[in-house]
Amino acid sequence: MSGHDEYHGALFGICNPLLDISVNAEQELFDKFGAQPGNASLAKDDQVHLYEEIAKRADAEFIAGGAGQNSIRAATWMLQKPGVGHYTGAVGKDETAAKLKEVAERDGVTTHYYVADAAPTGRCAVLVKDKERSLIALLGAANHFHLSHLDSQHMQAVLNKARIFYATGFFLTVEPEALIRIGKHANEHNKTFVMNISAPFLVEFFWDKMQSVLPYTDFVICNEHEAAAFAKKSGWDESDLKGAAAKIAALPKNTEKERIVIFTQGANPTLVFQGGKVTEFAVPPVPAAEIVDTNGAGDAFVGGFLAGLVKGVSLAECVEAGHNCAGHVIRLPGATFPPKPDFKFSK
Repeated sequence: MSGHDEYHGALFGICNPLLDISVNAEQELFDKFGAQPGNASLAKDDQVHLYEEIAKRADAEFIAGGAGQNSIRAATWMLQKPGVGHYTGAVGKDETAAKLKEVAERDGVTTHYYVADAAPTGRCAVLVKDKERSLIALLGAANHFHLSHLDSQHMQAVLNKARIFYATGFFLTVEPEALIRIGKHANEHNKTFVMNISAPFLVEFFWDKMQSVLPYTDFVICNEHEAAAFAKKSGWDESDLKGAAAKIAALPKNTEKERIVIFTQGANPTLVFQGGKVTEFAVPPVPAAEIVDTNGAGDAFVGGFLAGLVKGVSLAECVEAGHNCAGHVIRLPGATFPPKPDFKFSK
């Protein structure tokens, strides 16, 4: 990677930072900690010692995780420009935070973590067995982000430099006011604010907080399950995703700029609502034999898409970049990337 001042700090992300600890796990480990293959969950009290146990293993891989951080890493990889992506969220004051910062910056991401003394840095155990994986997350310090962090002189300079802002819905559970602050900044300075719905449970249980942030959004991204959940909660036909995309685009907005809505659907066409109509973008097929792990595909799509926004290319090319990035990630374990991207941006 080589630096480039024009892009340095152009992209800013906020989410819950987690240190992913990935190991190849035998059935005994699954049984010991009550882990289920193919499942994602929050750690229960009897699972908190899992992290120390797997971190000592010789095959343990440490990856800077959390959905938003994955997307900022992916965008940085697609652009091959370290420092293009800056990122915040809360970590603890511990060795895990130091390791998280190390692996994030190894991937070219500039971190601006808020250090919360109250809890340990968030971690996610990734137990891999026969192509299936169990994800067990302990959010820890990620839940303790403080709004004052954004008010610091340092962070104000970071926000002022950024042109594209990305927030995940997961942050609604932590500090939605921070997303409103970022949204206002983007709106007032004619910048771009992108938000991911992130999970059906956020639609169900954090609806009012989501509605407080959506008026600031220029792009709303989610998968088909999240789109259906949003439609159902709104009293719309949850089977009509094209209709739901149009309705989300038409929700109240604080600026004149139109809101663009994007629904990914795994291997099925990505739906994009822009200019009063829905366009379908086919996803390049990946042979089943080449798929190693679909976990992180959605984060990777967003990363490729954000890279396109940073480049200032067409919406169609942003989607194409998202598909390309996701296509690489699903061929590898976890949210990891090949040494170099093969996507060529038009500018």
